[in-house]
Amino acid sequence: MTEATRRERLRAETEREIRRQARALLVKHGRDAVTLRAIAREVGITAPALYRYYDSREDLLRRLAEDICTDLAAKLDADLDGIDEHDVNAQVYAVCRGFRRWALAHPQEFTLVFASTEDALAPCAPGEDHSQVGDQFGRVFLELAGRLIASHPLPEGLGDDVPEDLHADLAAFQKVLLASVTDRGVEVDERVLPLGAVYHVTQSWVRIYGHVALEVFGRFPFAVSNPEPLFDSMLAQILGEMGLPPQR
Repeated sequence: MTEATRRERLRAETEREIRRQARALLVKHGRDAVTLRAIAREVGITAPALYRYYDSREDLLRRLAEDICTDLAAKLDADLDGIDEHDVNAQVYAVCRGFRRWALAHPQEFTLVFASTEDALAPCAPGEDHSQVGDQFGRVFLELAGRLIASHPLPEGLGDDVPEDLHADLAAFQKVLLASVTDRGVEVDERVLPLGAVYHVTQSWVRIYGHVALEVFGRFPFAVSNPEPLFDSMLAQILGEMGLPPQR
């Protein structure tokens, strides 16, 4: 092993250890506890030395969010294992339920990735480059929803009420959704996935994300002892609007 290779390996190991300690602080104490000084103390180096690896605390948080997104994507993929690749209905349920379980089990990571007020850490918005790290749940769900709609045409009239002010944004997002579905080997075009379908997918995404966020933060507007049936009922309603039966 050359000296240069050894240095690269040690640097990579140190970067992983920094992010591991940063994530441990996040999980145990929340985002505000993730400071360069606290991380340096856990790793055993000086705070200024951290700047050799990350430009700033925000840069470190961004990389930490990427790690969390990668783990979430792996979890969602695992939830899809064993499901018939043609049973997109069951896949949608598995991904949505898996996301909810993950969010409830990882509230601090959910908050960092999905509830950040900083643009640099916010999930990818509709219309952004779908290849960049960002809202992994949104990306996986929207891809599955696009495939589902492509294989099950929307009932007549659903999505006809798309507000005109949203047409440009939905058209941009339509391209992202079409590319995402096509990347998985499903050939679709704008005739199969019109703006009305994209509008319905987006509304569904907002409803699911909103429910999970309210549950994670304990902000339901009324007392719900067990929100799970409410969540499953919402999923059944969303798919029912597409003319599909609920998944048990």
